Amino acid sequence: MVKKNEKRIKKEKFFERVYNVFDKYTRALLVECNNISAKQIHQCRKELRTNNSLMLMGKNTLIKAALQKRISEPTPNEADYEERKATWTPVPHMEPLVRLLKGNLGIIFTHHDLTDIKDIIDKHAREAPAKVGSFAQCDVFIEAGPTGLDPKQTAFFQNLQIPTKIVKAQIEITAKKQIIEVGEKVGSNEAALLQKLVINPFSYRLKVAHVFDNGNVYGPGVLDITAESIISSYQKVIANTASISLELGIPTKASAPHSILRVFKNLVAVTFECDFTFAQADAMKSAAAAGPVAAAVVEKVEEVEEAPKEEPADDFGGGAADLFGGEDDY
Repeated sequence: MVKKNEKRIKKEKFFERVYNVFDKYTRALLVECNNISAKQIHQCRKELRTNNSLMLMGKNTLIKAALQKRISEPTPNEADYEERKATWTPVPHMEPLVRLLKGNLGIIFTHHDLTDIKDIIDKHAREAPAKVGSFAQCDVFIEAGPTGLDPKQTAFFQNLQIPTKIVKAQIEITAKKQIIEVGEKVGSNEAALLQKLVINPFSYRLKVAHVFDNGNVYGPGVLDITAESIISSYQKVIANTASISLELGIPTKASAPHSILRVFKNLVAVTFECDFTFAQADAMKSAAAAGPVAAAVVEKVEEVEEAPKEEPADDFGGGAADLFGGEDDY
């Protein structure tokens, strides 16, 4: 009976703590906690605490109950009506969290930039072996080179069609080979081989499932958006808008510079065919007239530089022959 009371008291304290959390934060990351060790959570929570963030882990039913009670307005039939009525304030931005609390999820509340929090989470990852029956997180390759295994264990490589040879009484892989594809189940042969080669191909970390920001919910991909990617997307949109505007003949701010440039080119072309001209056209005419001359000068200089130099013929009749006395009579 005492243990039951202690458990109930502990649950009530947790409920009260969760109830008050929703007043302090407006931003959070909802993370999946599959295959995560207690040590990982402890280390991650410790670093998050130094960054003015809070990791909330517990039963979703209890967290959801505390959240629903915090959102709902106090009613007279509640036992703590008077206490809640004096302190309750509406928090409509927290309502989307109720439908997101499904599965093995934890909540990381923060006042910091969410990308910085994700970096902290990713830093606390641990390597993990490939277990039989688990789904591969990524493609797994075996690199070419010595394995340190004796020739008696070639059966593992033969079953997986990995080319090998025997070098200095040990098995050596002759070519890089993929043995597991992302998303497929790990087989017993693949798991045994990776264990023998001491390869831990997978890693487990808290995985961001949802991004919560002041009542708005986004996918985890928004954390990978950078200023460069935004500018690139904006430039593509402007280019597409200008193309459509020019094709339809409907002027817009995006197409106006291209339309003005086209008109200018047409005006310059007209001045080449008639006596009408203007200052900008004269400048272009002068540049066009000087262009062929300059090109001819450059070409002439290159020809002079590339012309082969005439080398003097060797004189074996005069100086060189006389070194040995020529045809002098002795």
